[in-house]
Amino acid sequence: MSQKTLQNPIEVTAQELPLHCPGKDAPLWARHPRVYLDITHSGEVVCPYCSAHYVLRGERPKAHH
Repeated sequence: MSQKTLQNPIEVTAQELPLHCPGKDAPLWARHPRVYLDITHSGEVVCPYCSAHYVLRGERPKAHH
């Protein structure tokens, strides 16, 4: 089931990876268990806990083999 969020997307860059939610600057009321999110494949991801919408800005990082 897909849900649309009303929040503005949070832009992140390749230098900010690995991406986790909540971020270090999240207010105390918005805290939930830390979850690492894979944004590299599609360029965007939604947190399963709080529905924060993250969008990768700029070049995607190169894959590691």
